[in-house]
Amino acid sequence: MTQTHQTHALHYLSDRPLTPVSTLALQLVVIVVKWEERRRTRKQLNRLEHCHLNDIGITARDARREARKPFWIA
Repeated sequence: MTQTHQTHALHYLSDRPLTPVSTLALQLVVIVVKWEERRRTRKQLNRLEHCHLNDIGITARDARREARKPFWIA
């Protein structure tokens, strides 16, 4: 989901009261989406070459350390 779609969806939802179950379900979806994004970006980070890591200002050691973190840890 792109940021624009996400913002639109959240704005739409913020105009309507949610039931407690709907609120919980929405919170769970947000958590799962964050976890998936972390998993995907850490996997991509682990594949970057040294020159690309230098471009973003981190060392290979830092990249490996970040890539090894479990997806549920920020």
